[in-house]
Amino acid sequence: MAKVGYLRIATEEAFAPPELMTLWRDMLGTATGLDPGFVSLVGFYARHGSERASTVAERLQDLGERRLADMDAAGIDRQIISLTAPGVQVLAPDRAVAMAIVANDRLAEACQRHPDRFTGLTAVAPQDPPAAAQEIERGAGLGFKGVIINSHTYGEYLDNQRFWPILEAAEALDTPIYLHPTAPPRTMIQPLLEAGLDGAIYGFAVETGMHLLRMITAGVFDRFPRLRVVVGHLGEALPFWLYRLDYMHAASVRSGRYDAIRPIAGKPSDYLRRNVWVTTSGMAWHPAIMFCREVLGPDRVLYAMDYPYQYVIEEVSTQDNLPIDETARKAFFQTNAELVFGL
Repeated sequence: MAKVGYLRIATEEAFAPPELMTLWRDMLGTATGLDPGFVSLVGFYARHGSERASTVAERLQDLGERRLADMDAAGIDRQIISLTAPGVQVLAPDRAVAMAIVANDRLAEACQRHPDRFTGLTAVAPQDPPAAAQEIERGAGLGFKGVIINSHTYGEYLDNQRFWPILEAAEALDTPIYLHPTAPPRTMIQPLLEAGLDGAIYGFAVETGMHLLRMITAGVFDRFPRLRVVVGHLGEALPFWLYRLDYMHAASVRSGRYDAIRPIAGKPSDYLRRNVWVTTSGMAWHPAIMFCREVLGPDRVLYAMDYPYQYVIEEVSTQDNLPIDETARKAFFQTNAELVFGL
């Protein structure tokens, strides 16, 4: 890729330490009653014999020369790296806390080796909210610039007040939370799974978009007004629903139909424009990117690749050629990320 007048900072790039990959494989081979989403997602990348599965699994575990070579080939100057889904959120609490520490230590070592190329996000175990809050503080001390939450934890979401120590810690440290997809929970997955739609093709967006919307309608951002959330894949479709979200939320509040839908300080779209940033991971498509820039604001849209799941060099040049001027292009690829993540 040719050099350009800005840094290309890719903001949703995944890794998994070998210790966690081994643990996942052991679970698949010995545990019973596993979550079907875990079996579908991890079972494919950890055990399937296809070229895609093996290549992704190898790249996930590499925080060295292969990753750097792939970045160089695509013209990526920096990756913001986070623990891939489902992370530690499928483990028992004690084991999840311990494995999050291992993952963060491995990532911190890589960031120290390559400080100009890698930036890390802190992995936590939401199963133990006080320990997660403590790990967020430790991650900040390691130089990490945000927190990764791989969506639901055993079917529970961040609108549940038992998780609010995590949000409180993130707000207090002014560190963004990256809300990343995972497979839908047991109570949601079956119609998607039986159609082969549970993963990145559709199920991820349905589940994670719902997670963010639950946070908005539950008043999370009224309680934590300075909380910043980054979400991939151009907002998991929520920007395209802004008008209807506002209309139907107001109608539901007026009708008193649902106990869970109560008045909040603003419209749902207000929070998406104030507390949320979206990245282009996996969505290298000019019309959708330009739409999000229009309805959310150009400062709310950041570049991402979705490495190694969607490593397509041509998609970088596609976004280099967005119909925007050079100042806006630099903000899209570089300075928006620098501001959000405090680089």
